[in-house]
Amino acid sequence: MSHASNSEQLALPLVIAVTGHRDLVAAEIPLIRQRMEELFVDLKEEYPYNRLVIMSPLAEGADTIAAEVALDLEIDLLVPLPKPLDEYLADFNTEEARQKFRDLSTRARQIIELKYAIPPTPDGFEEDNWINSFPYAHLGTYLCAHCHILLAVWDGQESTKIGGTASVIRFHQDDIMPGLTPDTAAAQRMLVDDESDLVFHIPCSRDSADYAEHAGHTVEESCWYTKDKENPRSKELPAQHKLIFQRSAEFSQDAQLYAEKIEQERWSLIESEAAEKLPDGIKDIDKTYCAADWLAMFYQKKVMRTLLVTHVMAFLMGLMFLMYTDFSSVQLMLVAFLIFFTIATLSQTASKRGEWHRKYLDYRTLAEGLRVQFYWAAAGVTSKSKWKFAHDSYLQTENPEFGWIRNVMRVAGIDNDADPYVDNHGMQFTLAEWVGGEDSGQLGYFKRKGQERIERYQLNEKLGTLSLLASVASVFVFLIFGSDMSELGHSIVALVMGTTLLLYGVREGYTYANATKELIKQYEHMLRIFDNANRRLAEANTIEDKRSVLSVLGQSALDEHADWIVMQRERSLDETEIWRMGS
Repeated sequence: MSHASNSEQLALPLVIAVTGHRDLVAAEIPLIRQRMEELFVDLKEEYPYNRLVIMSPLAEGADTIAAEVALDLEIDLLVPLPKPLDEYLADFNTEEARQKFRDLSTRARQIIELKYAIPPTPDGFEEDNWINSFPYAHLGTYLCAHCHILLAVWDGQESTKIGGTASVIRFHQDDIMPGLTPDTAAAQRMLVDDESDLVFHIPCSRDSADYAEHAGHTVEESCWYTKDKENPRSKELPAQHKLIFQRSAEFSQDAQLYAEKIEQERWSLIESEAAEKLPDGIKDIDKTYCAADWLAMFYQKKVMRTLLVTHVMAFLMGLMFLMYTDFSSVQLMLVAFLIFFTIATLSQTASKRGEWHRKYLDYRTLAEGLRVQFYWAAAGVTSKSKWKFAHDSYLQTENPEFGWIRNVMRVAGIDNDADPYVDNHGMQFTLAEWVGGEDSGQLGYFKRKGQERIERYQLNEKLGTLSLLASVASVFVFLIFGSDMSELGHSIVALVMGTTLLLYGVREGYTYANATKELIKQYEHMLRIFDNANRRLAEANTIEDKRSVLSVLGQSALDEHADWIVMQRERSLDETEIWRMGS
């Protein structure tokens, strides 16, 4: 596989989903088209390392216009269908509209037919209306859950029509879709900052006999529209969303930059022969996982080298200071002290400028989220809520900046979420590869890694004991021989005592920076979780019981990873800390 093709595959999609009215006023269409083109061009220029994707069901009106603009600009078109094709086309008003759908769909990168079962008619709905409306409501929730921007060609008026433009916008911003979502969803969304409320609103009129004119916005007033209470409408992309898009673009750029190495050195989740039977949608998750996992290890190595250099320099700084004060007051010792401090500071500066620590943490957290998403997809684990997916709750109560991680996960699962894989083969694959056993899967991993961390920590404890013994021995030497010792002898013993204590202190600082104690607890905790899950899976009588256990297991893993990144982000080292350790 060539470098170019690898790079292209790892370009993260920036997905714009389209919702809008069918009965647009003909006179406004040219300006609506112009606004769409301006938006698409601006995003392509702003985020060149992303692959822009327009997700449009190709209904009459706004959907069709957006698709035509996208294709004219050579932007990928993805077409999700709310119904089987023949049934969907029957809802079109004219043969001309149906033919336009056929023409555009042949130029689409992909057509996805959403699979679902219509649930029982909820209270307050007529059965026929529910059966006809549910596919469009389900389509609306799918569009919102798998896009980064919702492009809404909307007259600005509220409507009770389920699956209509107004209800899709409300779902995107409030998680409410009458008949599908519970009333508690809105209350839950009010408690957290969420990156998934972003709408680009193109106001419009409607060519309908019962359309009521209103003093709303005009097409010229197209803008970004969010739930921000201070400034819900803005001409500029809101800062919170801009940061999230920048983080996503940064990941996409890194993945493409190292595409060749990722392809050669990746640790895929589908290395076994059993994985070859998995559908392409699940394999797409693995591609993104491989990039995130490799990049996490790449930046982890950089961080570890920085920590090692920093702490070695801190030790040498302390040694120079000890030699200056206790052994020989030679100015060269102080010069060496400053040189070592400069090396440590330059190493830290390079790390900060490259944001190696943040990237390592973010990419590792993304990779672990994708791991859960992958195995859930393989085992057929789906949410009981038809509008919820693996990415929706991950890190949602943490720093809003982490929203970019959900943004990556929401596009990784586009195919599989449309048509979940429920074959028993996927369950067997997941049990063997994810849960595993004594020497395999996550059970084997956490057992092995936990033991490695314990051994490292025990080494540090032994070093501490040796330092204490050396210090005690030095005191006894002073007590017994102090009066008879020469000045040189005093200096040597004091230097040995100081050096051993310094070595222990620097080593303790290194252990703290690596969060060794906390990681031991985390590995032990995760080992217990997977061990308990393995036992409950063995007791499960049905495949649905097993999926329930895997669902809880995955959520526990996601929660643990969220705690991990918050803890690790606090483990930074600055110049003040270097000076303190060295002094």
